[in-house]
Amino acid sequence: QVQLVESGGGLVQAGGSLRLSCAASGRTFSSYAMGWFRQAPGKEREFVAAISRSGDNTYYADSVKGRFTISRDNVENTSYLQMNSLKPEDTAVYYCAAGPWPYTSISYTYWGQGTQVTVSS
Repeated sequence: QVQLVESGGGLVQAGGSLRLSCAASGRTFSSYAMGWFRQAPGKEREFVAAISRSGDNTYYADSVKGRFTISRDNVENTSYLQMNSLKPEDTAVYYCAAGPWPYTSISYTYWGQGTQVTVSS
């Protein structure tokens, strides 16, 4: 069982930056690949980024490539999503997820409760 808690969301102007954190409970954090997803009002949840268990491999949606960076700290049991050059279309609730592989789909086992990111124009 893994519990995930996101933090770091908020209101930011376009062009600004935010860093989201996902703190995981349990001692097996390094056994899970981590993913970040987002869901805007009236839209389906979409893939943002994923990272392998070791952190050696990362994957990004085309819409965030070059602007967002996913990372993890297997000592601190935390995954991060650094978001730069934010755009109004990045506004959404952001969720972190844990699973056996760095899926780009919603096939993760555990999910956090989400954190709101709002980008004003």
